[in-house]
Amino acid sequence: MHLFELTRKLIDIESITPNERAVSDYLFAALSELGARFGGRAERMPVEPERDNIFVQFDDPVVTLSTHMDTVPPFIPATEDDNNIYGRGACDTKGIIAAMIKAAEELLNEGQRNLGLLFVVGEERNSAGALAAAKAPRGSRFLINGEPTENKLALGSKGALRYEILARGRMAHSAYPELGESAIEKLLEALNRIRQIRLPVDPVLGPSTLNIGRIEGGRAPNVIPDKASAEIFIRVVGDVTALREQIERAARPEATAEEVLFIPAVHLGALDGFETAIVAFTTDIPAFDGAWGQPYLIGPGSIRVAHTADERISKNELSEAVILYKNLVQRLAR
Repeated sequence: MHLFELTRKLIDIESITPNERAVSDYLFAALSELGARFGGRAERMPVEPERDNIFVQFDDPVVTLSTHMDTVPPFIPATEDDNNIYGRGACDTKGIIAAMIKAAEELLNEGQRNLGLLFVVGEERNSAGALAAAKAPRGSRFLINGEPTENKLALGSKGALRYEILARGRMAHSAYPELGESAIEKLLEALNRIRQIRLPVDPVLGPSTLNIGRIEGGRAPNVIPDKASAEIFIRVVGDVTALREQIERAARPEATAEEVLFIPAVHLGALDGFETAIVAFTTDIPAFDGAWGQPYLIGPGSIRVAHTADERISKNELSEAVILYKNLVQRLAR
């Protein structure tokens, strides 16, 4: 199947987290066929019921090409024009999967072996697939992780720190507010203090950033609200010990801060001859925790259109990625 055709095929298989079963079945069949042609072995690596990572290896893999197969909602089927392929997952990361498979196929045709392909579930939510894979390494010494970096080798990526902020109050008739306690007002006061925290800055990764991504609460306009909550997401760049203490202290006494997720920031290596970049998004690399080898981060497409209604990937970048992945494997597998 041609690179562009494979990309469209993958986009057209809905795989919104945690519904990766159909795309994992398709990839298992495709990698089993690739393994049969070149003497490799494909396997399902169970993560949760109905959720498997898919892995194929050729000889003892020194380098593993890996990315995730899940996407964010909503499902958007594939379309294309002369320059781009569109649809959910076009750049994040169905096009990357296609480029990795095609790079591996060309390498195998040229006699290069000692490589593997690993496609994981759950990156868009909690890195469940990468965490499971970290417990079952296959001897790889280098991991090439695919995310949309515009085909530049990322020198690092920011981490993630997510909290739920919870406030409790007491219901009352809104005509007699003195008889109640507004949980929404308490929440707003807590969030205002959190917004005043000076966030860490890293000389390479840049500043941490805070997003208040969700707020909900209350019963009705004429009822003093007895509960309210918010979710905050911080793109972190360094040690978060002091930041955790600041957030929990800033939430009190009107609210409490409950940590939901933490993924550390990472600094990554460069290689001569590759353009470099710094990315602000979080990847599966911290969840792998080095179990699959020294990580590198690179892939076609722009993160600025990922997760949007206009998600797309340039056909030129997609074709260039096949060459880049081949070059990386050849250099690292020497």
